[in-house]
Amino acid sequence: MSGAADWFSQLEDQLEAQLNAFLRANPAQEQLLHQQEQRERQLRLKRRRLELQTSAEQTRSELLALAREIAQWQERVQRARAAGATDLAQRADSHVAELMARGRDRWQALGELGATFRAVEEELARLGAPSAHSGDGGPTADQKPTGAAAQDLDQAWASFEAEQDLEQLRRQQNGQR
Repeated sequence: MSGAADWFSQLEDQLEAQLNAFLRANPAQEQLLHQQEQRERQLRLKRRRLELQTSAEQTRSELLALAREIAQWQERVQRARAAGATDLAQRADSHVAELMARGRDRWQALGELGATFRAVEEELARLGAPSAHSGDGGPTADQKPTGAAAQDLDQAWASFEAEQDLEQLRRQQNGQR
């Protein structure tokens, strides 16, 4: 088996040497090859950016749903306590704690997605590709935000509201202890 591996390795080395010689003799072709490699890398990064954005939107939606569920269960805890159903209130309170732990996990996952997204954006900027926040048809200073820009505002507002809701839930949870 090592004879075949050696032969393949030698063939690979020979082809690599021929390609390098060709590219040295044809600098224009080398330039085209580098440009093509850069375009392919940009395309991969743009796909990754889109995947990250989709994943972040899903995580934000999960956080908002979780915040609503936590608020609902906190109301149930209060109703159960007010009615004197301490066992039920304790079980519901335990469920709220589980939901909040899940919320912290989702929040951390969202932060990690954000860090990865920023790294992809930096790499795209280094390669000279337009980022998601500039150059992709966003409004200039003299244009009114429409379509995608309005959607970005909605997303930013939803994220802000989720952050506020989670912070309020954290304060409420800390106040109950």
